[in-house]
Amino acid sequence: MHAKRQLLSVRLLGFPSAEGSELGTALAHPPRDGPSYSCLLGDSLQEPDLVIANGDDLSALAALLAWQPDVTRPALVIGSAGMEFPCAQLARPLDMFQMFKLLTEMGRKRADALTGMLAPEAPPVHERRRRIRLDLDITDPVDFVKMRRVAPNGAVLIVDKRGALRDHVARLLSAHQVSVEWTESAAAAVRLCAETPVSVVMINTSTPGIDPYALCSEIKQQEGAERIAVVLLVNQASGYDTARARTAGVRGLLDKPMADRHLVAALKKLLSLPP
Repeated sequence: MHAKRQLLSVRLLGFPSAEGSELGTALAHPPRDGPSYSCLLGDSLQEPDLVIANGDDLSALAALLAWQPDVTRPALVIGSAGMEFPCAQLARPLDMFQMFKLLTEMGRKRADALTGMLAPEAPPVHERRRRIRLDLDITDPVDFVKMRRVAPNGAVLIVDKRGALRDHVARLLSAHQVSVEWTESAAAAVRLCAETPVSVVMINTSTPGIDPYALCSEIKQQEGAERIAVVLLVNQASGYDTARARTAGVRGLLDKPMADRHLVAALKKLLSLPP
């Protein structure tokens, strides 16, 4: 009986299209004795398991640092970054054998670290701050209240041909008392968004008779719908039209299939739920 192969989701940062395609193809055909990899699309809302950044692209390096790589969030820099980073680095021309050796080792250390974090005797993991906190806060309290975002308090609406995903998401979010609704009708989805509080709409792009971009556009045209996050559930093989999605107001996409931990993490972020 073979052990279950580790699957790592990868975000590529800052690579030209040709090099990015080459890396994606290589990652889709990894050595048999290591993890398998799934490259996230550009608009994916899924948190990656690891990041590979172009060391020659400053914006990619800035995004890498903002991601705060460590043993549980491994990263690899390819190219001449010109400075040290808290992660592995490989020079060009890229040695694929060496790359996969490094990625396998990072995947092993990540799995060991996560197992240790889940152990009963492990210390609590502190939440990462999105921004550095100032030592001295000179913000007027009234201004601070104005700047605070109101947490979403509506339902998650799933548009799919069957209700199985609705039941699954409802189980995953049961501890947070979030209402999860389902419909297979575009007209019903628009009506529910107009008549009831909805925070997130998840549209399965393979739902028969549904144009996900047109449905998103119709939802976003309603009064007050700017706060509704519309997310497309996409199979990479079926394609994703980035231009149409952004014109329609789609917040982003989630790849199918995806692990429950990634789905829960994305929904918690969209709903401003505690980690």
